[in-house]
This record gives sequence, C-alpha cells and structure tokens, in this order.
Amino acid sequence: MVTLRDTLINMRRRLDPFFDRREREAVILLIFSYLKQWSRVDLIINEDKEISDYTQQQISSIVDRLVLGEPIQYITGEARFHGLDFHVEPGVLIPRPETEELVDWILEDYDSPDLRILDVGTGSGCIAIALARALPFPQISALDISQQAICVARRNAEALGVKVSFIGSDMYSWKAARASLDIVVSNPPYIAPDEIPEMEVRVKEYEPGVALFVGQDDPIKPYRRLEDIAGEALVSGGRLYMELNPRFAAEVAALFTPGRWSDVEIRRDSYGKERMLRVTRL
Repeated sequence: MVTLRDTLINMRRRLDPFFDRREREAVILLIFSYLKQWSRVDLIINEDKEISDYTQQQISSIVDRLVLGEPIQYITGEARFHGLDFHVEPGVLIPRPETEELVDWILEDYDSPDLRILDVGTGSGCIAIALARALPFPQISALDISQQAICVARRNAEALGVKVSFIGSDMYSWKAARASLDIVVSNPPYIAPDEIPEMEVRVKEYEPGVALFVGQDDPIKPYRRLEDIAGEALVSGGRLYMELNPRFAAEVAALFTPGRWSDVEIRRDSYGKERMLRVTRL
C-alpha cells in the first residue's frame, strides 16, 4: 500500500533539486488542489491514507513535466493573482506576485468611480481584471499584440464577471485619443538578451518571448513608447504606472522630463528591487 505520506516523500525527493523548500511545498499543494481539490489541511489529515495507482500515475506525470522545467501554472491551466484565479496557457505570460504590487499601488491612489484606464500588454488580463474587480465602475481597455492573449484575457474577464474592452494591436502602432484616460498601466517586456542565460528554464524556455524580451540595442524601447502613449492619452493629473527591470530603472525614470511630467517616483518591491514607476501628467 502506498500512502499519501510515501507519495509526498517521493515528490519532495524528486523536486528538491529544482525548487527551494517554500516553492516545492507550494507546488505540491497546487498539484493536489488540481487533482483532488485538496487543501493544506487535507494533506495533513489524509497522510496515512492510500493513494490509488491512477492518482500516483497522474502525480508522476506532472512531476516529470516539472522536472523538465514546465511551469506548474501551464500544467494546471491556472494562476492565482490578486486573490483571483486566472486561466493561463502556453503562449500567455504567467502573472507574477510583483505585478500584484503594481495593482496595489494604483488602488492606494484611487477609489473614485468611472476611472478611464488602459492596460498595455495585458497578457492574461490580470492587471485590467484585478482593477475592474476592485474599483467602482471603471472603464477599462486592455491592449495586446497576441490574439491568443486577447482570447485568454477575454475568457478570464467573462469568468470573473467584469467588463473590459480588449484591443488586439501592436503598442507601437496603436494610438489613443488625446486626453482620454485617467490611468495608463503596463507590465511591458523588459528582459535584455544578456540576462537570458541566468534565467530559470521554466521562464526562458516555456513563457512567450514577445512578453518578456527586448533588444539589447535599446532595452528601454517599450518605455519610450509608453511615454508617448501616456503623454498623448492622459488628462492633466493622470498617471502612468509601469513595472520595471531594476537594472534600467534610472534610465526609464529619466525619460519623464519636467514640462510634461511631474512626481516621478520609483518604488521597490517586496524583495527590495526597484520594480515600479509612477509619473503624473502635467
């Protein structure tokens, strides 16, 4: 008889070389939540119970995929963001905890109704949908070049019961109406090619490059375009919020010159990295 305890011991042994302890336990919990809808408490109270051959085969197959580097979110088709469950799939960026902090910053600043918001590079729709759930009656548009991402984001908006207008377009060619928005927010591509060798396999080999990588010749190119978009689209007093590569934080901040922008602020994330920037349109 193979018990849950035996199964957990084997899972930890196989996953240990690839995850730190905290990540490993989180992944194990996600696997059992996905397969059996079990919580952490269920894992404790069922430790001595037998695990069927079928469930063992399912677990082994998932662990095989994890060992090769595939993200658990693509295996389960689900990622948690800002207290909400989002569908994700290969080809669509997996939402990150750091991006939750960007959403939190906006919610610290605003609680007024009818805000007009644009999310540039929406991916799974996580930023736009989290804001739509938290703010009173916002008018939110979300743009992405990937039609697959737009389809996934639309599915997530419907599942989570919010209204978002999705736009399939390249940020470099799309134009917003002048002075038509209160907030522009973006988590753009920002990883330079010389950083790729140090990245985890599950990111660099499985997640979409178009959502991650920029050219080495101009790694802040997306931010130049965001400055253009927001400079045209924001009303006076409107704000632009962006996630940053800490390596280029100072260069990005320098794009926002006096005369057009004020209150340029870089904020560190929970890991102490310069991860977010907020500026106000004059």
